[in-house]
Amino acid sequence: MNVLMTILQAVQILAAIGMIGLILMQHGKGADAGAAFGGGAGSASLFGATGGANFLSRMTSILAGVFLACTLGLAYFGHSVPTAAKSGSVLESAVPAAPAGTAPAAAGTVPAAPAGTPAAPATGAAQIPGK
Repeated sequence: MNVLMTILQAVQILAAIGMIGLILMQHGKGADAGAAFGGGAGSASLFGATGGANFLSRMTSILAGVFLACTLGLAYFGHSVPTAAKSGSVLESAVPAAPAGTAPAAAGTVPAAPAGTPAAPATGAAQIPGK
């Protein structure tokens, strides 16, 4: 299962890089206006007069399909793998801060808070304001 996830991730990264390259090589809609004033090379291109646009757009859509399939596969296999971590809030698993004044002060440390300062709450859930 781990090997399959690694292969899917590698294919997804390659598809994403390929799509980025293909999209950057395509002409925008504004490029046709420049060709009207003599700026276009026409049939002297590598793929012919219109073959480049068809090839690039077709390859982009194929790579987008591969990217989507890899994304769905990673989501499916990632969800089916049991996790060792318990479910719940990250704030509930936070280590509570020690109350001020309980630990001896080491040389070169910041002095403890004054006695009138309220102590930190024991759990992170108490720090979330309610309505």
